[in-house]
Amino acid sequence: MPNPTLYDMTLADLEVLIRDWGMPAFRARQIYRQLYINLVDNPVMMTDLPFSLRGRLATEIALGGLRLVRTQVADGGITRKALFALPDGAVIETVLMIYPDRATVCISTQAGCAMGCVFCATGTLGLLRNLSAGEMVEQALWASRELRRWQAAGGEVPSLADFRDDGARWWADAPAPVRQLSRISNIVFMGMGEPFANYDHWWAAVQRLHDPQGFNMGARSMTVSTVGLVSGIRRLAGEGLPINLAISLHAPDDALRSTLIPINDRFPIADLLAVTREYTARTGRRVSFEYVLLQGRNDYPHQALALAKLLRGHTAEGADRGVPLLCHVNLIPWNPVPGSPLGRSERLRVAAFQQVLVDYGVACTVRVERGAEIAAACGQLAGAN
Repeated sequence: MPNPTLYDMTLADLEVLIRDWGMPAFRARQIYRQLYINLVDNPVMMTDLPFSLRGRLATEIALGGLRLVRTQVADGGITRKALFALPDGAVIETVLMIYPDRATVCISTQAGCAMGCVFCATGTLGLLRNLSAGEMVEQALWASRELRRWQAAGGEVPSLADFRDDGARWWADAPAPVRQLSRISNIVFMGMGEPFANYDHWWAAVQRLHDPQGFNMGARSMTVSTVGLVSGIRRLAGEGLPINLAISLHAPDDALRSTLIPINDRFPIADLLAVTREYTARTGRRVSFEYVLLQGRNDYPHQALALAKLLRGHTAEGADRGVPLLCHVNLIPWNPVPGSPLGRSERLRVAAFQQVLVDYGVACTVRVERGAEIAAACGQLAGAN
């Protein structure tokens, strides 16, 4: 891991640093406020601090560890992807998505990923390293400042008429009128990497972003996505913050799922559903299952029926003996990855798959599509320079 930066420090850490420097503790609270409320990205600009302290912060400790290499925009400017270089040369990507009623940042938790999911560009990289909590937090702060810059430049959410059919898909789950957004409203840990394979640093980032004295992001406005690490799901169930949980499923049976997600050999569907039931029983919170639709692989009506029966708790002995899972299915038409032999499900196949689930009583929506033209969509992040 890299040397700690200001973004890696909790308020308590800052108080220790300031005390060691022979200054009163309230200076640490001032720094914390500048970092997480005022979003200042240069200690010299923290004008409520003594000049000597600003100089010392600027020269003796790094603010953060990310260096912005490039920003790309798509969807009329309302999808914005940043490529960051890390101090050791690895790269990560972060995506800001602006909607009429909200702004969401998709954060990476690792450089690369060891899970090897065949439909995901990140998985082709292998794991380069875990990110620190500060490197995750810094991505959220970049998105917050980027939103401010976009608004200051006169940015507006395009109207439906500007995008016709594409726009209709974007707004399918966001009918609220366009309003001026004062801050990031949602954080999803769905970028590069598997969050639960870097649990301690990920949870430290969650706590920092949630801290009411700082960034103050509501727990219910944060979502973590896992490929299905059972120990991480069980651990999250015992945490004190109600973070939303999304689980990558992508197949209704082990034989198929193992060809798509190698970790299924270690955590098969039965184990995954069992821990999901533990999670919902303990927390009372609904889980989302993510299902990437691949043409001719996992998008047939009979597979939709098998998935519906699985989630409704039906047993081999009879349809009335099981207990439905407290869940929702998020269907994701596969976003192309260069060099992959996989294919994206056609729209009619997506609609037919969804209808089977709905008819069987499974809550189901199709993922709003954003950023494919700049490789910023689900499964496309690969840190390409």
